[in-house]
Amino acid sequence: MTVRPKTGSKADRDALRQNMTAMGCTASDIAMEMRARFAMRPREAWRHAKGWTLQKAADRVTQASTRGPGEPVAADASLVAKWEKWPGPSARRPTLPVLLATADAYGCRVEDLLDIEDRQALPDTDLRVLAQPDTAAAVPEPAAPPVVLPTVSEPTGSELVRLAADESATWAQFTEASNVGDIALEQLLADTRALASDYLVADPIPLFVRTRVLRDRVFALLEGHQYPRQSADLYTAAGYLCGLLAWMSSDLGHLRNADTQGRTAWLCAELSGQNTLRAWVLSTRSKVAFWDGRLRDAINYARLGATCRPSGTVGVLLACQEADAWSRLGAEAEALGALARADDARVAAGEDDEIGGIFACAPARQQNYAAGVQLRVGRPSEALVSADHALALLRAQPVRAYGTEAQIHISKASAHLSTGEAEGALEALAPVLSLPPDQRLQPVTRRLGELTAAIGRSTGRAGVGLRSAIEDFCLDSAPRHLALSPAEAAS
Repeated sequence: MTVRPKTGSKADRDALRQNMTAMGCTASDIAMEMRARFAMRPREAWRHAKGWTLQKAADRVTQASTRGPGEPVAADASLVAKWEKWPGPSARRPTLPVLLATADAYGCRVEDLLDIEDRQALPDTDLRVLAQPDTAAAVPEPAAPPVVLPTVSEPTGSELVRLAADESATWAQFTEASNVGDIALEQLLADTRALASDYLVADPIPLFVRTRVLRDRVFALLEGHQYPRQSADLYTAAGYLCGLLAWMSSDLGHLRNADTQGRTAWLCAELSGQNTLRAWVLSTRSKVAFWDGRLRDAINYARLGATCRPSGTVGVLLACQEADAWSRLGAEAEALGALARADDARVAAGEDDEIGGIFACAPARQQNYAAGVQLRVGRPSEALVSADHALALLRAQPVRAYGTEAQIHISKASAHLSTGEAEGALEALAPVLSLPPDQRLQPVTRRLGELTAAIGRSTGRAGVGLRSAIEDFCLDSAPRHLALSPAEAAS
């Protein structure tokens, strides 16, 4: 499996469009995923997001051009194909009327049909028109009488040579300028590392706000001009920040929004060209798919991430996530095999993680996954050993992630219940039930919900008390508070 596949087959494209449409994704979401998954140009991605043939797109563009103020466009399938491939070889540059009619036909903005390659190849006059607030109004009517300008002779001789040198100097001044310096880039990545680390120990809502602010700052810088290597660094920061927002959104119970953040993070990873970021984004998308019940997607994302050959510990986490999904499907051999690959990845992970925090897989986190998997495949004794090992490792760390610690205690409680020890389960859950409401994230409440089903098979006063305590805990959680907030109620 390759990291960046070429344009997929029609069946692949149709399946992706149908699946995303069924999930409530917009045409813009589908076009973005087409671009990231099949390495498409923007205009081609929008056509496939609509499910149109080249001829149908040509007909719609021609029809749309008659509704606007600009000159009519006579499109055919061959022209649409050439417009889509521009500025590549054997292509044709789409004029402003073509871009306006295409945007009208697809129901998007002209900006959505252009990427950085297009903008670099467009004439300055077109870029100036597109920058105006009302682009459609800026395209002149074809019926307007021509304006006769005085004849200006072309420069010749030494004047021509001097003019060409001035033009090159002007271009060099523009190219040399940058809206971001190396120190600013270093600070942006340092701020990203701080947010990823803080998420392990801080309340999620204030941290979500800080992450969103930093992401917007990076997006604003990307709209400016900088050296290609600086753009790559900005896309790297944007990818990690969108990945962090995806992780937080999932933990707060907003899985669809988390998936949208994940798609944008993947686009940033592709634009950055950084394989380790690609792997972390795929890990995030695997996590979102797992909690959304899309277990096969979770497995596929995890496997694709492993093919990126990333540095650091993301390979460990990807193998753990694959094992988690297999265990939920009841596939014991596949789940245990993935856990073994996680051990192998741990041995191979020699480098430190670039970002760290939530984008790192410490040994305690790995053992937490192992405990959960062993429980689902019917090995409670091994799960209890893994949970105790995970807690010992976590207590030795300078930073103790409260979410990971809570899930380890839940695994211990589940192991005790599996052997009929309700008292032991209640004792194991005591640290979890004492978490403040703002730190009661959805993975914790969901795993407690699974535990409740096991308690239903238990008898005795301890089991009844444990069920009651869990119900009260889940009613006072961060996702529930967010769902009942005034802003959410008004939307």
